[in-house]
Amino acid sequence: MNAPASFYIKSTPERFDAIVVGSGITGGWAAKELTERGLKTLMVERGRPVEHGVDYIGENRDPWTMPNRGKVDAKVAEEQFSIQRQCYAFDEHTKQFFNNDRDMSYSTPDGRPFSWIRGNQLGGKSLMWARQSYRWSDLDFEANLKDGHGVDWPIRYADLAPWYSHVERHVGISGNRDGLAVLPDGEFLKPFEFNAVEAALKQKFDAKYAPARMIIGRTANLNTAGEQHLAQGRAPCQARSQCHRGCSFGAYFSTQSSTLPAALKTGRLRIATDSIVHSVLYDPKTNRATGVRVIDAETMETREYHARVVILCASTLGSTAVLLNSTSEAFPNGLANSSGALGHYLTDHLWSAGADGRVEGFDDHYYQGRRPTGTYIPRFRNVVDKHPDFVRGYALAGGAAREGWQSAAWKPGFGKDYKAMIRKPGPWRFSLGGQGEMLPRYENSISLHPTRKDKWGMPLLHVDVTHGDNDRKMRKDMADSAGNILEYLGLKDVKTRMATETEYPPGLAIHEMGTARMGRDPKTSVLNGWNQAHDVPNLFVTDGASMASGAWQNPSLTFMALTARACAYAVDQMKAGTI
Repeated sequence: MNAPASFYIKSTPERFDAIVVGSGITGGWAAKELTERGLKTLMVERGRPVEHGVDYIGENRDPWTMPNRGKVDAKVAEEQFSIQRQCYAFDEHTKQFFNNDRDMSYSTPDGRPFSWIRGNQLGGKSLMWARQSYRWSDLDFEANLKDGHGVDWPIRYADLAPWYSHVERHVGISGNRDGLAVLPDGEFLKPFEFNAVEAALKQKFDAKYAPARMIIGRTANLNTAGEQHLAQGRAPCQARSQCHRGCSFGAYFSTQSSTLPAALKTGRLRIATDSIVHSVLYDPKTNRATGVRVIDAETMETREYHARVVILCASTLGSTAVLLNSTSEAFPNGLANSSGALGHYLTDHLWSAGADGRVEGFDDHYYQGRRPTGTYIPRFRNVVDKHPDFVRGYALAGGAAREGWQSAAWKPGFGKDYKAMIRKPGPWRFSLGGQGEMLPRYENSISLHPTRKDKWGMPLLHVDVTHGDNDRKMRKDMADSAGNILEYLGLKDVKTRMATETEYPPGLAIHEMGTARMGRDPKTSVLNGWNQAHDVPNLFVTDGASMASGAWQNPSLTFMALTARACAYAVDQMKAGTI
């Protein structure tokens, strides 16, 4: 279900029950939950509309039908997408889903690298996310308290478990029930399968490294579609490996395929696109947020929208920038910032360290389709034994595949023998890459630049982030342990890799978290355990900005569960008259 024209608004005197800023993974969930619970809701999105199944212009386009065979023109990439082109999903099929870096710049100190990957359109990055979906456990929610890095989470796994289930049933997560305490099981659809090489390596790995396990990655792709998914207009995954182009089948979860249709079905949703939120409106007499001030992305005109509750879902950096720009006599350093924590403790996952190698044999095996997930080894460091060099831990993700005809591009040959070589699959290879937890540190921060402005006259966001000693030691162990595992599994020509911070800058994992963290104490945190601002009771932040730490798992499923939980709480508080 796409939004009819009547659902889109510009200026309006209408007062809403709720305003949701952002339309990505969390914004879509907020709109769904609020409207289904009876609230007249406005979704405000700074980017353009994107219609499901219509505006996926790169979908089903073969490379030879695209300019430069799908590669973005080098001059265009450099001038307009100098940061976005670093993302694995960026090419000619998808560039319409990525920000123009020339128009939407930000600053870093002394040119220090930080890669902010953004997708400002209706649906946000839900249109091209990687879809890996994992629950966190109490190992993660208790970590700050136990090792002293970051403030204690005001929630535990038991608080979020029913909301994980609520979200998983609607989203559709394909995965196996593995019975691991470090990675709780969920409400799963049929898992995707290991190929022959992965199954053999899994058996050998599990026998050697127990209680660690190699499992199939849990992904928000419908391996099979349940009745609730068919009712959303979604169909099973076709294994095309085109997810980041947009999926007309709705086989992977996105705002367009799932939460937006649910919200529109209620008749209570309105959408304001091309509306850049400048700030949250605040009434000091009532100590309440009263709405948002926006700048029209095309006309530069300013307008206001008003509501009883405001929920920020504009991404970790986006939501925090809005709060920092929402200054008043009561909050001169940003709305709801009496703690001074706003803008600090930014994390991103540690990445780009691992190993790969060649697998001998299995010449009579191949695989069908392009499976949307791979193998996954959940965290094993600092679970039972304490590592001497660092705290927290990481996962190792990877998979096995055979070299295809593409490898002929860098091999010598000509004529009949060369053509015969292209037709025959090459050797099997298997890789493992780490994803680890970056410790929250006060000095890793974002702020508003004191003098520089963006295209719309708003202060540029200034990002100051580096990896710490614990982070660097963990990344080294990712590469070393991946290499050791592959050597034990019998792979040949094993090569470890660990990119430098210049080659792999913070931000490129695209898992930014922190900067408006939740906590128990209003003196050291921005939000309480319900994602509600300590200082302003009708203001909520439910995206990655709310996270008190980053854990080692992909965070999107947790963002969704937190959003659904916070929205239910907000509605209950509104009914009780407390906000």
